Amino acid sequence: MSDPTDATAPLTPADAPVILGDVPGSFPWSVLTERHPALIRKVRDAFPYGPERQRALDALLKSSAGGVVEPLGPEARDRQRWEEWGGPEYYGRPWLDLPFLWSESYFYRRLLDAVGYFGPGPWQGVDPFRPFKLAELDTPEADAELAALDELAGRPAAEQEEALLLGSLWGNRADLGFRLGAGDDGAATDSQLVVNDGEMLRSLFAGGTLCVVADNSGRELVPDLLLIDHLLRGRRVERAVLHVKPYPYFVSDATTADVLDALRRLKAAPGKAGASGHRLWSAMTDGRLTVRAHPFSCAPLPWADMPGDLRREFAEADVTLMKGDLNYRRLVGDRHYPATTPFARTTACFPGPVAALRTLKSDVVVGLDPRTEAALDAAGGSSWRTGGTHALIQVRR
Repeated sequence: MSDPTDATAPLTPADAPVILGDVPGSFPWSVLTERHPALIRKVRDAFPYGPERQRALDALLKSSAGGVVEPLGPEARDRQRWEEWGGPEYYGRPWLDLPFLWSESYFYRRLLDAVGYFGPGPWQGVDPFRPFKLAELDTPEADAELAALDELAGRPAAEQEEALLLGSLWGNRADLGFRLGAGDDGAATDSQLVVNDGEMLRSLFAGGTLCVVADNSGRELVPDLLLIDHLLRGRRVERAVLHVKPYPYFVSDATTADVLDALRRLKAAPGKAGASGHRLWSAMTDGRLTVRAHPFSCAPLPWADMPGDLRREFAEADVTLMKGDLNYRRLVGDRHYPATTPFARTTACFPGPVAALRTLKSDVVVGLDPRTEAALDAAGGSSWRTGGTHALIQVRR
């Protein structure tokens, strides 16, 4: 086993075993045995699916709750791709015995099959998560977060940028970012950041290309767009590329349709939020903001395994922002790392400067100071890793 604190030493399986779902009571186990069955029932209740789709959902519920992984049907257009992503070696095995990243991803692919998303048929292209996504955009909380932009506009540009960066980090807790420095909220945000490389990240906005690999839609995508607008407007970046999922994934992950919903929500808002929405719309039409939906965005694999076209794109960017928990797991690897393993060590295969903006909602975390880890464990056991109450901004130049 190598020294986990040595940023130059290669990682070995002994350093960080792959996370599986087979430990009762663990976070992966709860997702596979509790969260996924509940999601199947929620999706089924949200749409008037006919008997065929209901039978398919029932079959997935039975399979994922205690059965084995089955291959995609011969008619599936992406069957070969999933086999290249590891399918044959996992088919016929229990869901809980597989790498958690793979089994969790494959569950969502099978769920889309069950609801007829890939067709042919009347449910082709119908996002089974759309009602939940749209509901987030039409709330008093969303109105309040957008209204806070009017107050933020009067502050210095550097303070605006820091606030918008924190808004993008915290997602649907974005009001904490917009009200940075306004009493206790700013202090609370600082204390919940287990790593804050925000200043280093801002130094990488160098007037070139920014890639943002999006996480969730709705109220979590809006702050990402507002940050992009600020950086484009101030010429902090010349061009932004927003990477989204090519099809619905992990309930709330952003697709191109979700980007359009968020832009329309911004354009319809009063004040500074509406102005931002119109600027972003124009940026898309003139090419300063582009949306990318690469198939590998839904791969059950780490970003280290990305294909050459994506590798070239990220290599040419000034910096790539990896948003959210799933992208973090894919960036560093979904493994049982010691929390003090250097972030630079786990991201060494990424082809350009990269930053992670992530609220902690799963077990994986690297790059912590030993004293920080000890203090967090002493304060609340391991719940800080999965509860979404803490966050990090990590950068590797």
